[in-house]
Amino acid sequence: MYKLGIDVGGTNTDAVLIDEHFKVVASVKRHTTPDAYDGILDAVRSVLEESGVNRREIGQAMLGTTQCTNAIVERKHLAPIGVLRIGAPATMGIPPMVDWAEDLRAVAADTAVIGGGFEYDGKELAPFDEEAARAFFERLQAKGVRSVAISCVFSTVRKDHELAAAELCREVMGEDVHVSISSEIGSMGLIERENATILNAALYQVSRSFTEGFARSLADLGVTNAQIYLSQNDGTLMTMDYARRYPILTIACGPTNSIRGASYLSRLRDAVVIDVGGTTTDLGVIQHGFPRESGVAVTIGGVRTNFRMPDVVSIGLGGGSIVRQQPDGTVTVGPDSVGYRITEEALCFGGTVCTATDIAVRLGMAELGDRTKVMHLDEAFAHRAMEAITTLAEDALDAMKVSAGDVDVILVGGGSIILPEKLNGARSVVKPPEGGVANAIGSAISKVSGTCEKLMDYNEIPREQALAQAKAEAVELAVNAGAVRETVEIIDVEDVPLQYYPGNTCRVKVKAAGDLA
Repeated sequence: MYKLGIDVGGTNTDAVLIDEHFKVVASVKRHTTPDAYDGILDAVRSVLEESGVNRREIGQAMLGTTQCTNAIVERKHLAPIGVLRIGAPATMGIPPMVDWAEDLRAVAADTAVIGGGFEYDGKELAPFDEEAARAFFERLQAKGVRSVAISCVFSTVRKDHELAAAELCREVMGEDVHVSISSEIGSMGLIERENATILNAALYQVSRSFTEGFARSLADLGVTNAQIYLSQNDGTLMTMDYARRYPILTIACGPTNSIRGASYLSRLRDAVVIDVGGTTTDLGVIQHGFPRESGVAVTIGGVRTNFRMPDVVSIGLGGGSIVRQQPDGTVTVGPDSVGYRITEEALCFGGTVCTATDIAVRLGMAELGDRTKVMHLDEAFAHRAMEAITTLAEDALDAMKVSAGDVDVILVGGGSIILPEKLNGARSVVKPPEGGVANAIGSAISKVSGTCEKLMDYNEIPREQALAQAKAEAVELAVNAGAVRETVEIIDVEDVPLQYYPGNTCRVKVKAAGDLA
């Protein structure tokens, strides 16, 4: 059986085919097109032709895509939604979406704050106002809204009211309505968790489009026996149904795919990954084989959220970054880039723009294009440009480190040729042979995960019992997401005491992962 991995980036769409021994059979890199599916079709068609394998022997196909991120940033294809907060009268001071940009706030066809919610210790603030909720859902039904975001005060402690509202929503609006509840998406912090839930609800049409479109594209190319999975932003996979329910979890899956692919190719389970593309460079940390999660709220398209996101730093440096000499003699690199037009505009390809790739070719670091076309560049200028490139990477590397000591570094991405094999702050720098398509490889070899996060009072439930309960829930979540139960293992356990809570309350977070079913 073969696995097909595809990753759609801002500049390139990569595709890779691997066999049952996880050996790369074929890989290609194609430009990302304005209509992403044209680029996907081109990449998949090319990798199938290059490999020559029987298309019916491809048993799994994985897609990592930026379409949800693009939809939020560009304000395109977002569905009209209803927003229900359960928390009156305690939360009336700050209405939903209060700090959102006007154009993005327009996705809400109607909002309401009704009675209900809980205290931090699980005590009920107020009874769930079923009558007000029903009236709200009836208004949405009359407006033709088919997606609803439901949030509740301290639903991470108790989600009874959210579940009651979701059940009522389906009763009033029909079983096919898309319901997003905040306790399944975000963490502690009502506003940020609510924001993430609203974005998830607004993305339901986008998720349906790219899941159905990907399946249709594979069928058109004769890949009819493959189970289809989508990459999510913790470096694992989810089924198409799961992706339709939680499309927001695909945001930032590109960097995590690269991190997972880099770890697999280098056989390093703890390192900093530097993924150099055509326009930007993403840096992330691999810990025990999986990407390190961000510990702070993350802003997406101007919206502050607190759902699970990878800890990634992006800088304006890539293979297509434009190199300029300023009047004072200093040399700058980027942040603007020729991007996917590099094969037309870079000097080494016969163009007229000096790029970071041209500098690497001029200094003999890479064999690409026609080197004679860059030999007119002054060597001192090229060295100053390389110093600027190296400084950008080293400063970003320092930002990712948690201690002053040197760390192992893995260089991947099609633009990694622009970086030297020695960096200050790096104990070692590894450039895997297949690193140019590490993102697609990361998509193809990923596992399926489940994460349980909740508040637990160790005075009520002993610590060992609480952790065992959380581990069991994480395993079930992984299995529900498509993992084989027998292969699921606990990969991360975290419990943090919360000093501002009564008793011995801790935030418990457990992550489990297993092989695809």
